[in-house]
Amino acid sequence: MYLTKEVKESIFEKHGKGKNDTGTSEGQIALFTHRINHLTEHLKRNRKDFNTERSLVMMVGKRRSLLDYLKKSDITRYRAIIKELGIRK
Repeated sequence: MYLTKEVKESIFEKHGKGKNDTGTSEGQIALFTHRINHLTEHLKRNRKDFNTERSLVMMVGKRRSLLDYLKKSDITRYRAIIKELGIRK
């Protein structure tokens, strides 16, 4: 499995307020980015996997809505997470 407990904890520790704080927008955006990158690599190998493609599109939409929320609430945190994760906008 690509997303173990240790990987999740390290993502939340690096981008959130701590390894147990899974509710921050930055932590959730970082987790979605990790999952999106994994699914993108999967779809490069398996082009006809349409269920995964649909879930990827839905996940990108969830990340987009979290980014929009963060942009409205705190623009400096938004810019920092965009720069740190390398998400273009």
